Amino acid sequence: MAADALSIIPGAVLRNLSDKLYEKRKNAALEIEGIVKQLATSGEHDKISAVIALLTNDFTMSPQANHRKGGLIGLAAVTVGLTSEAAQHLEQIVPPVLTSFLDQDSRVRYYACEALYNIAKVVRGDFIIYFNKIFDALCKLSADSDANVQSAAHLLDRLVKDIVTESDQFSIEEFIPLLRERMNVLNPYVRQFLVGWITVLDSVPDIDMLGFLPDFLDGLFNMLSDSSHEIRQQADAALSEFLQEIKNSPNVDYGRMAEILVRRAGSSDEFTRLTSITWINEFVKLGGEQLVPYYADILGAILPCISDQEEKIRVVARETNEELRAIKADPTEGFDIGAILSIAKRELNSEHEATRIESLHWFSTLLVRYRAEFLAYLNDIFDPLLNALSDPSDAVVLLVLEVHARIAEESHHFHHLVSYLIHTFHNNHVLLEKRGALIVRRLCILLGAEKVYREFSTILETEGDLEFASTMVQALNLILLTSTELAELRSLLKKTLVDSCGKDLFQSLYASWCHSPMATISLCLLAQAYNHAISVIQSLGEEDINVKFLVQLDKLIRLLETPVFAYLRLQLLEPGKHTWLLKTLYGLLMLLPQQQSAAFKILRTRLKTVPFSENLKRTSSTNPYSQILQVTEDGNRNQDTQSYNAINFPSRLHQFESMQQQHRVHLKNQLQSQKSASAIVLSQEIQRYEEAHSSSTSEIGRPPSRTSRGIS
Repeated sequence: MAADALSIIPGAVLRNLSDKLYEKRKNAALEIEGIVKQLATSGEHDKISAVIALLTNDFTMSPQANHRKGGLIGLAAVTVGLTSEAAQHLEQIVPPVLTSFLDQDSRVRYYACEALYNIAKVVRGDFIIYFNKIFDALCKLSADSDANVQSAAHLLDRLVKDIVTESDQFSIEEFIPLLRERMNVLNPYVRQFLVGWITVLDSVPDIDMLGFLPDFLDGLFNMLSDSSHEIRQQADAALSEFLQEIKNSPNVDYGRMAEILVRRAGSSDEFTRLTSITWINEFVKLGGEQLVPYYADILGAILPCISDQEEKIRVVARETNEELRAIKADPTEGFDIGAILSIAKRELNSEHEATRIESLHWFSTLLVRYRAEFLAYLNDIFDPLLNALSDPSDAVVLLVLEVHARIAEESHHFHHLVSYLIHTFHNNHVLLEKRGALIVRRLCILLGAEKVYREFSTILETEGDLEFASTMVQALNLILLTSTELAELRSLLKKTLVDSCGKDLFQSLYASWCHSPMATISLCLLAQAYNHAISVIQSLGEEDINVKFLVQLDKLIRLLETPVFAYLRLQLLEPGKHTWLLKTLYGLLMLLPQQQSAAFKILRTRLKTVPFSENLKRTSSTNPYSQILQVTEDGNRNQDTQSYNAINFPSRLHQFESMQQQHRVHLKNQLQSQKSASAIVLSQEIQRYEEAHSSSTSEIGRPPSRTSRGIS
């Protein structure tokens, strides 16, 4: 076949085709074009094939660069000479040209671009069957190290795009895998090349690029963080166009794309996060039931963005979160409540307050809408919710309490909650001091003050750590006496002597209030059980009057001057009726040290204002129940007496004294333990000293041996 070709093409033409001068090679190519044109006219395609084979084997595959250049220009000339009949010889012509794109000589690569450009101009649509191979070659040439080769490749690329857009033979299905493989390439020139092709193909009405968007969407998002501003703009423009198409299209595969968007929402690049969260926002609005299986993943992307440093991202994330929470999906249709709760539980540990708050809103929403399903997962989330009560943010703690209040509609959950709170306060006294009042007051609002206080009292009554029990009771007592939220509870306690509900509450609290003498006295003052209050005071021993007791007494004296005890101060206007109250206040005064005691001065000043000008009626000896006349409305003396007798105060006093005795024994044991520990430490120190002293003196004072003195 080579011999046939040599007989067809003169030797001088072949020599010029491999000449180092471009003009000679060009003239030789023109002669070859004319020869091929004559052969095509006469239908001698075998000879044409021989010519192509000669150009391929002896020229394009030659070790000489000028031969390879000549072979490429010759193949282009053959195609031009064939014109409309070139398609039947493309299998011979195109492969050697594509191979030349990988040539180590940049000039050869340049001529390969030029040759393929001329070939493509001739064959146009017939060229499409080689599109994937040509695309692959152009993708590599777009990042060529030689600027001239890049320029030639761009010209060829534009021509190929024109051919593809006008062709009805282009297969998008065959092209997408090739595109997908290259979407994560980092080279900026290749990225520009790829985005350009995506944009062009998307502009062709007959090509459904939107249907294949999930295949290259991640790559486009990856380009949003490119160091080149131009590439970022191109990728953003392409994504904006696709998002607009999604809005206008009735059939979109939201699911696969949602997975990509969720990953990209966690990108370190701000622009990528903003774009992805914007897409998610649109998907939540448009996706409907398609997105139900992906709600948890979407929520996992949204919640961290709510606390993003960039305000635009925060705004879109909050809007998306509200949209998602407003959707009422059915668990029977794939809505995975467990997955949502898992995400919310995870984000409870976020370092950002806003994210933790939104997580709790999700707990609350799911608990309201799907209570039965929510409670099925309670074992997994209850402990994290309890731990959140120690959150440094007041806003978070208040929301956690709301969730717990809803859970605590079941009594065993309520008991668990209060038990945990007591346990937490026991282990964290700082939390009790700084947040205890906030937590207890909020619980009283959400669950009812009486219910909360009764539960606290029941658990604390059997608390093993007596010192903590006393501290906890004192804290609860202070909240009871000072919080506006507990006004109704105080009102009920004031009716202790005349109302069965008040009496029952008093006795319920009394059992644990016995842990603290001052709390017990406060409770008696609140319940107007003044006779019992003075009995409690008189039962105190000298070991009970310590610094802690005096600090608590100081607080109580100051509280007596607040509006909470206004009723008590008004009762002092009638000392004859309230002898036991006077005795109680004087009893407290006697317990206070006079020197440098502001509380002593406050109480003494108050007692000086009591009107003693009229003869003090000694009703206390003739009628022990006179103190309750002030709180009755109908003046029925017999009924009041029965109500007062309904509380066995001698038994309560015994209960108080028994509890205080336990505290005394506990304190005594503590002191003995401390003394024993100190004694052990001292003994160890003495022993170490003696051992050290003994070892040093034994060396110094040891008498010399007989041998050392020379005695045999």
